[in-house]
Amino acid sequence: MKFLKVVSAVLMMFVVGNVSAQKKKAEKFEKLQIEMFPKAKEGYKQVYIQLPIAKNENDLKVEFFVGVEKMLDCNNHFLMGKVATQDLQGWGYNYYEVESNGETGGTLMACPDQKKTKKFVSLQPEIVRYNSKLPLVFYVPKDLEVRYRVLRPDATMKKATQK
Repeated sequence: MKFLKVVSAVLMMFVVGNVSAQKKKAEKFEKLQIEMFPKAKEGYKQVYIQLPIAKNENDLKVEFFVGVEKMLDCNNHFLMGKVATQDLQGWGYNYYEVESNGETGGTLMACPDQKKTKKFVSLQPEIVRYNSKLPLVFYVPKDLEVRYRVLRPDATMKKATQK
């Protein structure tokens, strides 16, 4: 009987610990408010990036790309347009407005096979600081999308070569 009580107590602690761990996993994202940002204007959509809570957020950066997938040849292509940083008046937050009509430019190399492949072509990528407490809010034309990646520092610091 005593053995059953010990086993049930251990199982109970395991279940409570497991539920607690699942709660912590769910809390990796802080619920962000974006209602204070303006509504998207005609022909645009509002998209945002919610970053998970991370250790040493000051060491991290976010690189974002605004672009579209297109069928392209072997040349290097880029999307024409610009990203403007705007201030959310009264809040001190930034958001990004993208101006682009979807036209692309690129190199003019000869492509011997004339084969086209689907590629993501983007505006010049931008790097911003990592902050899980604030969303990265974008206003982009309806046919464009926003992609991003988190940049992490190298674990070891290297020394420059001296002449």
